[in-house]
Amino acid sequence: MKTTFISAFVFISLVSFTRAQQNQNLNSVEVHVLPVQGNVYMLVGAGSNITVQIGTDGVLVVDAQYASLSDKILAAIRTVSKGPIRYLINTTYDADHTGGNEPIRKAGSTIAGGNVAGDIQDAAEGAQIVAHDNVLKRMGNRPSAAWPTSTFLGDEKKLFFNGEGIAIIHQPVAHTDGDSIVFFRRSDVISTGDIFTTNSYPVIDLAAGGSIQGVIDGLNRLVDMIIPVYGQEGGTLVIPGHGRLSDLGDVINCREMTIIIRDRIQDMIKKGMTLEQVKAARPTRDYDPLYGSVPGWTADMFVEAVYKSLKK
Repeated sequence: MKTTFISAFVFISLVSFTRAQQNQNLNSVEVHVLPVQGNVYMLVGAGSNITVQIGTDGVLVVDAQYASLSDKILAAIRTVSKGPIRYLINTTYDADHTGGNEPIRKAGSTIAGGNVAGDIQDAAEGAQIVAHDNVLKRMGNRPSAAWPTSTFLGDEKKLFFNGEGIAIIHQPVAHTDGDSIVFFRRSDVISTGDIFTTNSYPVIDLAAGGSIQGVIDGLNRLVDMIIPVYGQEGGTLVIPGHGRLSDLGDVINCREMTIIIRDRIQDMIKKGMTLEQVKAARPTRDYDPLYGSVPGWTADMFVEAVYKSLKK
């Protein structure tokens, strides 16, 4: 089995997807494969991280990066499994997570006789694309071949695939109103989507129903789900929407940073400060070296999103 590992990599913020894609030469991007644990692998290229679960039932993929990288993504998947791609789960509607939906779906095949969920819309038409219903609603202006084919409305959708239970958990009003966390129970791996990233401030898409408190609620949920070994190292492993493979300590650090900045801005709002005054006060200044360098999602943009979220 051929495996390559992650080197230093500059991840692209999903908010700046259109501009970043225009400025980046995706032809030069390599897709790297990292074994996580159990049946689960992490793929890194451009845009979102991709989670791949493999086994005797076939392949399940979480998120799809950009369409122009699909051939490289599929080739990377084939280094760990030759089985059919059965499911593609979207954790959000963002184009750097869903751009490759159509080609990855076409490369797969639905489970014979219909799919586990009992849906028939996509029978014999490639892999099934699973997402919260709000993801489908927000993808209405994109080609229909890229739309989710199986959506859910409640708090959770469950699958049993490749010998393990998989929980797709909706986290409302976080990064957007359609975010999902994907928990591989036997492998003990969580794919977080953009509720958690390690290389930038949390991205709050206000226009798509996101909120700062929803992000914090999502991070709290992740902390509750993770079971560590020896304090914080090991145990449940976490694949973030963007950034490095993580564990409990990384999620706690992100949560504490987010809560501290929220509280600072909330206090400034209570004092009657305007948005421009809050930006000038630089409430993120001590965290900017760690989280403020990703193109397209600056500290000022994060502060503005937090401010407007709290004012609402």
